[in-house]
Amino acid sequence: MTIRRFGKRLGLLLAMTAVLAAPAVCAQDAEPAPKAAKLIQAGDVLSGELNAMRVRSGANGKRVATYQITSEPRRLPGPTGLCGLETGPETFQIITNSDSQVAQLKNFVGKEVSVKVDEVTCSQQAGQMSDAVVTKWSVVTRH
Repeated sequence: MTIRRFGKRLGLLLAMTAVLAAPAVCAQDAEPAPKAAKLIQAGDVLSGELNAMRVRSGANGKRVATYQITSEPRRLPGPTGLCGLETGPETFQIITNSDSQVAQLKNFVGKEVSVKVDEVTCSQQAGQMSDAVVTKWSVVTRH
């Protein structure tokens, strides 16, 4: 009698395993492989949601206006620093150099913005909040 019950329990266990494992196998097949990111160069347009960041300057602790764009992954020419990612960086820190640049970006915080990139580099320190840093840029307006 114990052998018959053992067979029934083993059959039930195998059936439950098959039912629970099937969705996991299907989910693995449905996930696409990460595609190669496009190369970003000077003059290219970077689009994404603009976020404001609170950053303090190193020596004197003065607050510096800094912004971040979250965009599709883009590869940088000559990967150095922390940009040695498979798909390229997705977050780009926008450095402002004047009050007029701060005023330009302030209206776009939390919205989609397009920025023409003139100079971009990889983050050099692990403490930086973005994968890449855009030092020279201009806002592209849509008409």
